[in-house]
Amino acid sequence: MNLIINDTDHPLIIKVASIPSSHVAVYFIDNDDYFSKRRQVIEDDGERAVFFARGVLETIKKMRWTPDIIHCQGWMSASVPFYVKTAYADEPSFAETKVVTSLFSESQPVELGEKFAQSIAFRDAKPEMLSAYDSRFNHDTLSKLAIDYSDGVIQASKDVSGALMKYAADKNVPSLTYTEDFAGAYEEFYEKI
Repeated sequence: MNLIINDTDHPLIIKVASIPSSHVAVYFIDNDDYFSKRRQVIEDDGERAVFFARGVLETIKKMRWTPDIIHCQGWMSASVPFYVKTAYADEPSFAETKVVTSLFSESQPVELGEKFAQSIAFRDAKPEMLSAYDSRFNHDTLSKLAIDYSDGVIQASKDVSGALMKYAADKNVPSLTYTEDFAGAYEEFYEKI
């Protein structure tokens, strides 16, 4: 299928593989322009993030899955909560879906640029909905966007910004603080959400 981003068609390629020992299927989102033949170019990181987020959500629809929880990790998935709660809010696949975002320390500088707000436009996800955020969309701004549209937030590393955890608390978003015994804690947190 094709995804239109900034008035340009981009083919979405879905690849599947399996892990033989566990019989778990793994799905990959691919596109030659954004991933396969990538050079070290960061100017289109905003468009790549939008392509990834929409590609994952369109794949879920195409496969007719109805996820209970979508757990987002990393800057590339930061717009997924925004899309689930706006552009895909009326989709049956996501009617009961809760979104959880894991926050990490800033491991690499991320700045998606001012085209990001324009790139994100799709259905009910309007660029003007992003006017309250810093237009550069750096790590903290992306994290705030994810927090604002998530049903829960997990502090996934010890050194997550205290300001971001406070931001989640101020927004009354349920949060789970860092724990090394994460498997049981995550499952309990999912049940709570």
